[in-house]
Amino acid sequence: QVQLVESGGGLVQAGGSLRLSCAASGRTFSSYAVGWFRQAPGKEREFVAVKWSVGTRYYADSVKDRFTISRDNAKNTVYLQMNTLKPEDTAVYYCAADPRCSGSGCYALPTSYVYWGQGTQVTVSS
Repeated sequence: QVQLVESGGGLVQAGGSLRLSCAASGRTFSSYAVGWFRQAPGKEREFVAVKWSVGTRYYADSVKDRFTISRDNAKNTVYLQMNTLKPEDTAVYYCAADPRCSGSGCYALPTSYVYWGQGTQVTVSS
C-alpha cells in the first residue's frame, strides 16, 4: 500500500514558478513510476509528466520545456518544478503511482494508476 501527499501549490503570477512535492509512504515506492496529472474546473484530468524509478520521463506537450519532474528515492519524494507558469496551468495537481498497464502511452491515462494523492491547487493569475 502506498499513500501519496502533495504539497507546494499556491497562487502565483504568470511567468512565475512553483515546485510541487509528492511525498510517499511505502517501502516499495522507489520501484514505481510516478506521474503528475492536473484537472481544471469542468475539464477531464490530464497527464502532465511521469518518471520511472531510474531514467525515463515523459511530458505533455503543453508543459514540455517548462516543467521538470524529478524524484529523490531516498526521501520517497517526487517533485514537479514548474517554470514560466501560464494562466492555463491553473488546476488541481495530483500525483499518482504505479501505472499498471501495457501499450504505448498508457502512462498518460489516469485509469492506469493504482495510487493517488488528494491534490494541491495551483492558481496562476494573469
